Parts: sequence; structure tokens; C-alpha cells
Amino acid sequence: MENVNEAVKDVQQEVQAARRPWYYTLRQTRVLLVIYLVVLALFGGLAFLVHVNPLLPVDVVITREFQENQSPWLSTFMVAVSYLGNTLWAFIVLIALTALALWLFRLRLEALVLIFINLTNALLNVLVKVLIARPRPSQPLVDVLQHATGASFPSGHVMSYVAFWGTLFTFSLILFRGKHWWRTTLLIISGLFVVLVGFSRIYLGDHWASDVLGAYLLSGLWVWVCLWVYTRLKERHVLASTHLAHSNQVE
Repeated sequence: MENVNEAVKDVQQEVQAARRPWYYTLRQTRVLLVIYLVVLALFGGLAFLVHVNPLLPVDVVITREFQENQSPWLSTFMVAVSYLGNTLWAFIVLIALTALALWLFRLRLEALVLIFINLTNALLNVLVKVLIARPRPSQPLVDVLQHATGASFPSGHVMSYVAFWGTLFTFSLILFRGKHWWRTTLLIISGLFVVLVGFSRIYLGDHWASDVLGAYLLSGLWVWVCLWVYTRLKERHVLASTHLAHSNQVE
């Protein structure tokens, strides 16, 4: 038991040593938020377009291009990429375990932010789906390799992956510095999931390309809005330990 405690303390110390000052995080996030103000307008235009015209010819063309060279190994890989989105309980467990790990590593505010982003992101997805009410792709227009229910716009898989993996990617990028193996691994894994899930939804015939684009825009925007609030709280040392708050003030 003592060995386990020592190992946890070593990891905590390494994580704390790699952390960036809060003011660096604030400056970096401000730049990104300016970009995402434009995203809101783009998403609004796309949502209106697919609501008025549920079937866009360009969506059909893109899906057929994605499905042109189908193979068993590629189909299996795409199903594997989307697996977490198909299994709600597994995704919930993953979020809970990740939040617990962040809490244990003294990243308490980050743990709560991760949970908040994923919960509100899911509610936002349901709300927009109900409002837009776009039908999913169907045969014979395209091959539906994996059947799903519910409205199509925006993609729930993409939104949930951006909320979870995108938040972890951002935390790894703006909170830590240095070439630590765990930071590099987390950046690679989270980045790949965010990118590949969009391709998988189109390839499997579950969503149109515009559904995927809309999900990236909406969830990406929401994540960054939440991170803007997070930086305000971080600036005030909310949920920070006394030692950490003092060290940030000194820096």
C-alpha cells in the first residue's frame, strides 16, 4: 500500500511540475475564443440549410466517395472508432474514471469542468436534434453499414468525442509543458479520436458529412466557451490547493 501511495505522489509531483502558469493558459485561450466566435455564425447557417433542405446532393457525393473502396478491415476499424459512442455506459465510466484521475492528481477544477462539458454537450446535442429533425442517410442513396436511430443533425458521436477527447487534448496542450511521455501519448490518442470519429460516421452511413461538420462546429464552440469560463475560475484559483495558489501568485 505504501508503494502505491508513493507512486501516486510521484505522478502528482511530475504533473504539478509540468503545469503552465495560469496567465499563460488565459492568454492562449483568448486567441482561440476569437476564432470560435466566427464558428457560431457558420454553424447557424449550416443548421438552417439542412433544416430547409434535409437532403443535400453534396452529402450524397461525399458519402459515396468515402464508401467507394470498402473492405472488411476498414469497416471493422471504423466500427471500433465509433464503439464508445455506441456504448453509453462505457463512455460514462470512461468520463468518471478520467475525472477521478484528474481529481487525484490535484486537478480538481479540471475534473469538474470535464464532467460539466460532457453533460451539457449531450443535452445540447439532443436539443439541436429535436429542433432540426433531419432524417438519417438511407438506402439506396448510400450504404448504411451501421444502423442508428434518432435524428441525424448534428452527429452525437462527433459531439461527444469532441467534448471528451477534445477537452483532454486541450488540457494537455495548455496546462502542461515539456516532452513527458504521458502528455505526448494523451495528445496523440485524443487527437486521433477527435479526427477519426468524423470519418467513421460518414463511412458507416450513419451521418451525412454536413452532420459531422455541424457537430464539430457546435461542440467545438461549446467546449471553448466552457474553457473560457474555466480560465476565469482558474485565474481566481478556484479549487486550487493553498500551495498551488501561492506558487501561481509567485510566478
